[in-house]
Amino acid sequence: MSAKVFDDLKSNKYYKMWFKVAYPYVVGAILLSIFQIFTLASTGNPWGVSGPLANWGAWIYQAFGGSVDKWYYFSSEGARATLENGFLNDGGSIRNVGVIAGALLATLIASEFKIKKIKTKKQVVAAILGGFMMGYGARLGFGCNIGALYSGIASFSLSGWVFGVFLFIGAFFGSKLLVKYFM
Repeated sequence: MSAKVFDDLKSNKYYKMWFKVAYPYVVGAILLSIFQIFTLASTGNPWGVSGPLANWGAWIYQAFGGSVDKWYYFSSEGARATLENGFLNDGGSIRNVGVIAGALLATLIASEFKIKKIKTKKQVVAAILGGFMMGYGARLGFGCNIGALYSGIASFSLSGWVFGVFLFIGAFFGSKLLVKYFM
C-alpha cells in the first residue's frame, strides 16, 4: 500500500470513527456478552482462557520429551482427550490465538502499536513476578478473570462473585506493592 493511499485512509471519517476513536466500555461489555453467549451455545462450555494455556504448557513439555500422564490436572478423561486431539482441535486454544491476533491487528489498524524501551530492571522483575503470580492464581482459582469471574457470573455461579471480591482485594494490595517496591 502506497503512502498516499494510507494517508487518504487515515483521513477518512469512517476509518477514524471505527478505528481511531475509543469505543465506550458499554460496547465492549455488550460484545463480550455476545461472544460469551455464542461460545456457550456452540461449545456447551463457558468461555475460558487459562485452561487452554495450561494445555499449551503441557504440549510444549511433551514436545521436549516430558510426560504429564501422572499430573492431577491432566488425569481426567476429558483433559487427556484434549491433549491427544492436539492444538488445532482445541477450541479454547483457537479462541486464545484469535484474541491475541485480534488485539495485535486492532492496535496495528489504529496505528497504536509501540515498542517501549525498558527503563529499569525493576520493570522486568515486576513483569515476570506479576506474570507468574497471575498464572499461579489462575490455576489455583480454576480460572482467570474470564473463566472464573466473567463466565462464572454469566453462568449464575456464586463462585464468580466470590472470585470478583477477591480479585478486587488482590488488585488493591497488588497495586500498593507495585507502587512501593517497583516504581
